[in-house]
Amino acid sequence: MSSIKIECVVTEKYKIGESPVWEDKEGVLVYVDITGQKVCRWNPNTKVIQTVNLKEPVGSVALRKSGGYVIATGTTFAALNWEDQSVTTLARVDEDKPNNRFNDGKVDPEGRFFAGTMSQEIRPAVVERNQGSLFTLYPDHSVVKHFDMVDISNGIDWSLDHKTLYYIDSLSFAVDALDYDVKTGKTSNRRHVYKLQQDEGIPDGMCIDSEGKLWVACYNGGRVIRVDPEAGKVIQTVKLPVDKTTSCCFGGKDYSEMYVTSACEGMDEELAARQPQSGAIYKITGLGVKGIPPTEFAG
Repeated sequence: MSSIKIECVVTEKYKIGESPVWEDKEGVLVYVDITGQKVCRWNPNTKVIQTVNLKEPVGSVALRKSGGYVIATGTTFAALNWEDQSVTTLARVDEDKPNNRFNDGKVDPEGRFFAGTMSQEIRPAVVERNQGSLFTLYPDHSVVKHFDMVDISNGIDWSLDHKTLYYIDSLSFAVDALDYDVKTGKTSNRRHVYKLQQDEGIPDGMCIDSEGKLWVACYNGGRVIRVDPEAGKVIQTVKLPVDKTTSCCFGGKDYSEMYVTSACEGMDEELAARQPQSGAIYKITGLGVKGIPPTEFAG
C-alpha cells in the first residue's frame, strides 16, 4: 500500500464548499461555495483562484460540451459563460416552493445533468423535511422529475456499466441505488445499499472510482468512506483534519488525486478555533485507485 497523504491545497475558507469537478482541458478544479453564491476555478500549477459571483445560492456545477459550465442555482438550471461571467436560464423547477434551492448535481454518462433540491437550511443540516426532489435537465433543456419527498438531495453517480444510479438523500443516512436506463435517463426500484454508522456523520457528496466503489464525504464525520455497493459495507476510511467534509472528486492528470471540499458555515467558536482550515479544500494522494473523467453536459 502506498502511504496516503492529505494536504490542504486551497486555503480559502468557503462557507459551504461543494460540487468539485476536475476539468482536464483547463487543468483546473471547478467547485462552488453554495451560500457564498459563487463558482470557482483553482489551478494547481499557478495556485490562482478565479471566481464568478452569482445572485443566488449555487448547489452544483458541471462541465458543458459547448463550453463554459452548467449550474444549478436557486431553483434554476442555467448556463455559465466563464469568459463574460453571464448566466443564462435553461429551465426552472420547484416554482411552487419559493423557499427551495438546488443542491448537489452531476452529469450522467449520456450528457444529462441531474440535480436535486431541498428547502433552504434553518441551520446547517437542519431543514424543512420532504421538500426536495430529484430532477434531470436533458440536452434539449426539458426537465424530468424522478421523485419527491427528499430532505437534502445530495451525492449522485453512476455504476461503471451505467445500469445503476447511486444517490444520497442525506437525512436518510444512507446511500441508495436505483435501476438506471441510460438510453432514456429513467430511474426505478430505489433501495438502500449502505446505511451509515452513527460516528460516520451525514452522507454528503459522492463519487465513483475506476473499480466501481463509491467514495462518500461525511459531513460532521470528518472523513471520506469507500463503500463497496455490492457488499453493502465500508472498505476504507480516510479521516480529514476538518469535521465538515462535504464532497469529493478525483482529478489530476491521471485522476489519481482526490479533492475534498469542506464547509465552515454554522460552526461554533470552539470548533472553528480547533479546526481553522474548515471551509478549505484538501487533496488526498496515495489512495492507490483512480477516478473516471466527468461527463460534459450535452446541451
